Amino acid sequence: MIGSSFLIKRRGLLLLLILLLTWPLGLYSQNRITPPQEHFGFNIGDDYCLANYTQMVAYWKKLAQESPRLKLTTIGRTAEGRPMIMAIITSPENHKNLDRYKEISRRLALAEGLTDEEARALAAEGKAVVWIDGGLHGTEVLGAQHLIELVYQMVSRNDEETLRILNDVILLVCNPNPDGMELVSNWYMRHSEPQKRTLRGLPRLYHKYIGHDNNRDFYMVTQPETEAVCRVFYHEWFPQIVYNHHQTGPAGTVLFAPPFRDPFNYVYDPLIPLGIELVGTAMHARFVEEGKPGAIMRSGAPYSTWWNGGLRTTVYFHNMIGILTETIGSPTPMEIPFRPEKLLPRNDYPFPIWPQKWHFRQSVEYALTADRAVLDVASKHREEFLYNIYQMGRNSILKGSRDNWTIVPRLIQAVQEAIKKDKAKMVGSGRNRGYPKKYLEMLRDPAKRDPRGYIIPADQVDFLTATKFVNALIKTGIVVHRATSSFEVQGKTYPAGSYVIKTAQAFRPHLLSMFEPQNHPDDRLYPGGPPNPPYDSAGWTLAYQMGVEFDRILDGFEAPVEKIEGLAQPPAGKIIGKAKVGWLLDHRINDAALAVNRLLQAGARVAWLTRPYKKGQVTFPPGSIFIEKKDKLQPLLEQLAAEVGLNFYGVDSLPQGMVLRLGRPRIGLWDRYGGSMASGWVRWLLEQYEFDFEVVFPPRMDAGNLKKDFDVLIFVSGGIPRFRGTQDRRYSFFSPPKPEEVPEKYRSRLGSVT
Repeated sequence: MIGSSFLIKRRGLLLLLILLLTWPLGLYSQNRITPPQEHFGFNIGDDYCLANYTQMVAYWKKLAQESPRLKLTTIGRTAEGRPMIMAIITSPENHKNLDRYKEISRRLALAEGLTDEEARALAAEGKAVVWIDGGLHGTEVLGAQHLIELVYQMVSRNDEETLRILNDVILLVCNPNPDGMELVSNWYMRHSEPQKRTLRGLPRLYHKYIGHDNNRDFYMVTQPETEAVCRVFYHEWFPQIVYNHHQTGPAGTVLFAPPFRDPFNYVYDPLIPLGIELVGTAMHARFVEEGKPGAIMRSGAPYSTWWNGGLRTTVYFHNMIGILTETIGSPTPMEIPFRPEKLLPRNDYPFPIWPQKWHFRQSVEYALTADRAVLDVASKHREEFLYNIYQMGRNSILKGSRDNWTIVPRLIQAVQEAIKKDKAKMVGSGRNRGYPKKYLEMLRDPAKRDPRGYIIPADQVDFLTATKFVNALIKTGIVVHRATSSFEVQGKTYPAGSYVIKTAQAFRPHLLSMFEPQNHPDDRLYPGGPPNPPYDSAGWTLAYQMGVEFDRILDGFEAPVEKIEGLAQPPAGKIIGKAKVGWLLDHRINDAALAVNRLLQAGARVAWLTRPYKKGQVTFPPGSIFIEKKDKLQPLLEQLAAEVGLNFYGVDSLPQGMVLRLGRPRIGLWDRYGGSMASGWVRWLLEQYEFDFEVVFPPRMDAGNLKKDFDVLIFVSGGIPRFRGTQDRRYSFFSPPKPEEVPEKYRSRLGSVT
């Protein structure tokens, strides 16, 4: 007879086996995870404490060794040379198939060569890809700091929701401005006495060149950090949701979270604002469910979805859901101010918060709640988000393949004016009955169709700048082709090498936005009232800004082309003809400035033409560049022709008095303590074209005798006092501190030009 003790042991073993078989997969192989307090010596969100980027990366590397949920990858390097680390967080099982899920995300986003049935099958198989970042603006420290806690919680928590998210979602976490996090955190923590720590008085821009404008670079892609993020978004991972943390929230609240106010942009898919509504509503509901008041939306802040150029706004034009929050919070405790109007609930502010003292950890908790809401909705609507990005891409391809009209305010205004003019003659028409369809035809003018494509001729003067424009398009995911031979479209002949961009592609909204003028609505608070200003830029057509010559092609067309793989390389230049006295270079080419600087550096004699000069069939206008013939100069010209793409024309003679000799001016560029974004942009531009220059701060200018060191001084907005010694502060993030408050090495930058 079997004893009772044996039966008890057997039942116990059976129960243990059942538990092991049903235990969540995400719990397997989970070692002990080091909490932030143990690594940093403080909890994330503790008062008066910030971690820098170096410390954060070291911690993430430790977590990657401890958890199979986390892998780290380097997506690029910053302007100061730091590695940009992206954390990839998902279940261990998903990590085994990461390349497959990445490919599914790419195929659905590009929407090429898929049937609807195939797209739905891929959506069912795939995982939602969500990007969450913080720290783009270095002084907005909450975003960067909370990422540390987010990664820790996602690799250490084992609750049902976390495990579901890990199974359904691939989370990409990144700080897009590592240099800013390092600078700001070190600046804040420099005082040993916590109460003396402050974010104020930062000595320079928190991005090497463009400071706060690093969130205005996502359509032109001039900076390495921007390029790295765009590569992740539009070439590698194609996330369905992009969440961009910012600060600070409107006074009397904790944060702004979407939905956004009008207008949204007319060129992108209607699934974008609807998707934002879905995610935003989930965020607000979760704040209420967790008893976290103070989240405001829509009319509670100026943020909209009109503008193309920011990290979270450019994604709208690529069929991705962009989420922005603006949240209060500082490592130095603060107060939520008393604003009476913010205590009355309304549709856009359903759960007000009471004025109170506020600690940094509270803001961290709000940011984590927002993250969890986004990840939860991505998990629950995984297939929907994956299929919708395909559907939006397919819609774009269809619109680019047939006649289509984008309805914008100026067209509606023209129709309304025509109706108003004819209203007295109308019978049986009106607001309730509608108007005759002849007015509808005004919106279907064939001349106002959206283009089927654009052609950038290779024979324009500054084709090198046109190539830079094309590369900005390619970096943001646009497909560009190059003509392999000459061809004719709409009665015009285009040479081989011309760029051909068809609008029948998934990211058509971005393409239109880069070529077509914007038409922002006349947004007024009430009829006849003051305008409700745009949140950011109202217009930004990059082709116009860069002076690119192009033709809009309204009908379908074909051309002998090849797809450009990687970035477009400019055609190699040539040295044309023999040079008895020297060479000519067209000054209308932006890169001519680069050539002049290299030639002057090499000791060449360079001059401007003061009158037109004809060489064969080419007429060089005044200002064209003459390079005097000199021994050993030919190799440099050959290098400039091959690497830059410039043409140099040999000349036999030039009339006397036709040239104006050029020298190398000693350039001084104004800047100030704390840094000027406008000056930073100019500094970046001067470096691109290899000008020698020195950054000059107000004390040196006030010392006088500037002729001793400089031939040229460059001032930008904010550099010259407006009156009585005051300075334009519009471009300064913080007012300068007192000399005794800053390290010795920065004191020579303080002050204003008098």
